[in-house]
Amino acid sequence: MKRSKSVYLFLAPALVMVVVFLLFPMVYTLSVSFTRWDGLSPPKFNGLENYIDLFRSRAFLVSLKNTFIWVIFTLLLPVGLGLLIAWGVSNIKLAGLFKAVFYIPLTLSAVTTGLIWVWMYGPQLGVLNNLFRALHLDFLAHSWLTEVPLNTYSMIFAWTWRTTGSNMIMFLIGLQALPKEPIEASQLDGFSKWQTFIYVMLPMLRSMTTVVVAMALINSFNIFDIIYVMTSGGPYRSSETLAVTMYRESFVLFHMGYGAAVAVVLSIMVLLVSAFYVREMTKREITY
Repeated sequence: MKRSKSVYLFLAPALVMVVVFLLFPMVYTLSVSFTRWDGLSPPKFNGLENYIDLFRSRAFLVSLKNTFIWVIFTLLLPVGLGLLIAWGVSNIKLAGLFKAVFYIPLTLSAVTTGLIWVWMYGPQLGVLNNLFRALHLDFLAHSWLTEVPLNTYSMIFAWTWRTTGSNMIMFLIGLQALPKEPIEASQLDGFSKWQTFIYVMLPMLRSMTTVVVAMALINSFNIFDIIYVMTSGGPYRSSETLAVTMYRESFVLFHMGYGAAVAVVLSIMVLLVSAFYVREMTKREITY
């Protein structure tokens, strides 16, 4: 009996943190989403009005579309490139140098990354446009952060530059943990390195791939800092994602109830997509 009580004592700090920093904010945000509140005067209950206004708002629908663009491309680019680079550097000399080159951007904060790429994308003094002009490729020079939808894809490229290294490290850990026997057997059967990777190594990486993709999904839905630094969601809110819309509505326009409704919708989307993905991948892994 004493032992069971001591177990609860050890669990208590973690339980308190979960309640205070997770459950209470969730319940509070949900309750605020049913009110009209400017953060100063008392909140007034308005039922589902905020949620109805959301789906009537062009700005919300644009940010919803941009969020899904971010999700799709952050799965294709940082995750896909991270996997290919991890496989490539594990088979070459000077692997440590290549790992460092791809990992260094991850040591920079998202804000620093955004500032670097604002400088790179500058329309007049930017490195990229000046490089094109020096090569007499003036037609490739653009106003990268003000043209729609080029601004969104430009920021996705900057995010890819920063986060590919973390995915590479995760996949390298997975590759190093693979059993050698199936790989050696495939090579004896005449498989090329690429065929061995696709048909032998990739299926065995399923568990690590599930973790990496799930993390990328959550991060891409919640992307905020690099967008706010590079474009602040502009021009005319054309590059906002749901996280940026939530911040703008809550802390710039002081539409607290509306911003809370955006937060609830975003949380539900993250929960449903992540749970569905993890469940499907786990089900396949059990089948295999």
